[in-house]
Amino acid sequence: MDGTLTQTNQLIYDSFNHVAGKYIQKKLTETEIHNLFGPPEIKCIENMIGPKHLDAAMDDYYNFYAAHHNSLAAVYPGTSDVLEYLKSKNVIIGLFTGKGRRTTDITLEQFAITSYFDITITGDDVDEFKPSGNGIRKILDRFSLDPANVLMVGDAVADFKASRETGVDIASVLWDSYGKEEVLKLSPDYFFHDVRDFFDWLKQIYS
Repeated sequence: MDGTLTQTNQLIYDSFNHVAGKYIQKKLTETEIHNLFGPPEIKCIENMIGPKHLDAAMDDYYNFYAAHHNSLAAVYPGTSDVLEYLKSKNVIIGLFTGKGRRTTDITLEQFAITSYFDITITGDDVDEFKPSGNGIRKILDRFSLDPANVLMVGDAVADFKASRETGVDIASVLWDSYGKEEVLKLSPDYFFHDVRDFFDWLKQIYS
């Protein structure tokens, strides 16, 4: 989701810093926030502030995320066209995100893109977080899919590692990847710097 379908990085940074400022009196750098990524937000925030005020901190996080969602986040231009096209071709679309269920649902609902996905797997739904491929395996199993016929689309090193673990190809999309240089060093199967280029490539495949 984040960095692939939706431009939510600033919203995430500000939401984490809203909590960090209140509970540990600190403003985190983008790198410090990136280093928390992997598990869903509740685990990240527990790692950041400890367990003592976790429930209150999560309420603050969710309230800030929802209240500032539409001012700080957006769907990347052209993304809805890609999703609409794939649905018209009867392609199964699964969403696998490391973020938790609550923030995932806020973003899907606010941007009215929930209906495009045949299944949504969040960080709350897996036993092992990215870069584990546990979420991909859940999608493969749900639809009895052959990994050779599946493409992972993601922006991060963790997405690349998850794809390799499960034997699916990956298209690394770099239009807003905070780890762009590291991703390119890994030699993904395909990579795209622009949503429109990715869409043109898909249309060649499904024409």
